[in-house]
Amino acid sequence: MSEPATLEFISDNTSEDEVIFPPGDILSDEPPLESDLHRDQIDLLIRLLKSWWRERQDFYASGNLTIYYSPNQKKSEYFRGPDFFVVLGTEKKDRKSWVVWQEDGKYPNVIVEILSNSTAAVDKGFKKEVYQDTFRTPDYFLFDPITMELQGFHLVDGKYQNIQSTTDGRLWSQQLELYLGVYEGKLRFFTAENQLIPSSEELAQQESLRAQQESLRAQQAEERAQQAEQEIARLRELLRTQGINPENI
Repeated sequence: MSEPATLEFISDNTSEDEVIFPPGDILSDEPPLESDLHRDQIDLLIRLLKSWWRERQDFYASGNLTIYYSPNQKKSEYFRGPDFFVVLGTEKKDRKSWVVWQEDGKYPNVIVEILSNSTAAVDKGFKKEVYQDTFRTPDYFLFDPITMELQGFHLVDGKYQNIQSTTDGRLWSQQLELYLGVYEGKLRFFTAENQLIPSSEELAQQESLRAQQESLRAQQAEERAQQAEQEIARLRELLRTQGINPENI
């Protein structure tokens, strides 16, 4: 797993021109979620990763939550609200927001933006530049829940390079060590072996199906046992009609 992105500009040994900040008068213009589709997709990604990493205590996953990153440590300037993001190498706990200067200078290692008509241009342009030049987030993904278009970028020498998709259209996240891909109209996670990471509902359905199958197998075994006993009883009765005591056989 790669090292998490950090707030390099707070170090005394780093010059200010090594990190590129957008104009200081830009305020957050994050629009509200446009549909249930967007909200459900964000919620799904959060739940899936938290469930998959339920034994881990060294990450933070959230979505549609404000990230404050002002070099002046002011919440009134420099803030963004990614649809979904993951920070590695941090304490797993609930937060009201992500304040970079209160989190050891850590920025998200992974960001996913869910595209819409009103945000696509910003997500592909301005935000991409901020995540590349200021956040220095190693993995950045864009997903359109309408067209199912999925794009991914990995930071190489300070610039985003396209992540090449697999033959089935999935993109590898070096930070998560998981694939991102579309499954039944939703953006989902897949293991390195291309196995779908199930949701809690899917796990419950699988468990219910296994229980039903086990119950059916037990019922079938009981029926076969009853049929065998009935057949033995029939054969014994047949022997008796022929004057043969089955107990002597």
